[in-house]
Amino acid sequence: MKQTLLMEKYPVFDMDLPKSETSCGSVDDIIAAFKAKIDAHPKVAFIATFDHYSHTCAIEGTIAPEIKDAKNIVFCFGIALPNAHVLAVRPRSIGVADLGDRFHISFMEPPMEIATKEMEAWCKALADKA
Repeated sequence: MKQTLLMEKYPVFDMDLPKSETSCGSVDDIIAAFKAKIDAHPKVAFIATFDHYSHTCAIEGTIAPEIKDAKNIVFCFGIALPNAHVLAVRPRSIGVADLGDRFHISFMEPPMEIATKEMEAWCKALADKA
């Protein structure tokens, strides 16, 4: 995974996963793998899956030609509510895009190091399935 600054503002972790390096054959397979990790974690709550590709098609939005499918899995690591401001950075989301020969997986850096490490491990584990 690499960390970049999206639009010079948002700290984002992302990785390209060649389809030849994973047993996951679709965006749905990757979302299911993440859902299993979320369900197995005692402090993480699954919220929803958002089909970004279908939504953008339905509103006749613009989609880059290399994107064949795109979904987000939404969940929360919210193990504490120290103040009301923290709500601005919750819940979490991991985005998965099918780019033909590879998947692009990304998430914005969480404010909790434990969440960052866990999400990064979930993403890297996808390559171990080959």
